[in-house]
Amino acid sequence: MGRVVGKSWWAGACVLAVAVLAVGLVWFKPWALWVDETVNESLPTAPASAPAPASPGAPSATEPESESSAPPAPPSAPVTVARGTFISHEHATAGTAKVVRLADGGHVLRLEGLDTSNGPDLRVWLSDAPVKEGLAGWRVFDDGKYVNVAALKGNKGDQNYPLPAGVDWSAYGSVSIWCDRFDVSFGAARLERA
Repeated sequence: MGRVVGKSWWAGACVLAVAVLAVGLVWFKPWALWVDETVNESLPTAPASAPAPASPGAPSATEPESESSAPPAPPSAPVTVARGTFISHEHATAGTAKVVRLADGGHVLRLEGLDTSNGPDLRVWLSDAPVKEGLAGWRVFDDGKYVNVAALKGNKGDQNYPLPAGVDWSAYGSVSIWCDRFDVSFGAARLERA
């Protein structure tokens, strides 16, 4: 009888260990640390809006307008309005983050030359937290205001993340590659106006 109880206990322990291991593998995804995902996107271009048709009494194309009455023309090419260089936190991270204004007035967060580790549930965040070196900077990005912009497309390459129209990017001074699963920054960049 003692042998049967010992064998059933051992079998139960083995089943429990396998279940815990399976859940751990699904949760931690350790293989992601060795699998790189490279995404290379071109900088988006948006066509400049077409000029509005002339209304009666408005100067024609042949009549010069006074400089004070003409609204400034939007740029026809993307313009970098803020930029920063990534520093490493939980994982070695390199590259540049830029906020780019498109010709249509929209904004894109662009990551260039990104090189970090892959991992579970990586996100791109804008945050009002200061970028700090070392352990002090690993967990600060969810302490204040932040915007979860999107899931990270790849841990390497050049990527574009359109910013929602209602988001005032200038209220956020940093970008973090944030692991939402473990609440830790892989790396971050302080945005400075260009």
